[in-house]
Amino acid sequence: MATKTISITEEAYMRLARLREREKESFSEVINRVTGKGKLRDIFGILSGKAGEEFERSIIEGRKMHKKMSEKRHKKLMEAFK
Repeated sequence: MATKTISITEEAYMRLARLREREKESFSEVINRVTGKGKLRDIFGILSGKAGEEFERSIIEGRKMHKKMSEKRHKKLMEAFK
């Protein structure tokens, strides 16, 4: 596996060291764990009530807008190839 050498401040080093879950965990493992793809269960319940409902509405509206734009593109393509 290829490696890269980076420079970080002493403060950043100490923060990274504190994130180690076990003594032998490498800094690469810490970085991959912290920045890697999370699981839905890790954020479940973070929003509740009105904030959660507004977030859900914005997702639904975004999906509707995406669908509408996709349909327009599809229609234009079909007309172009008639």
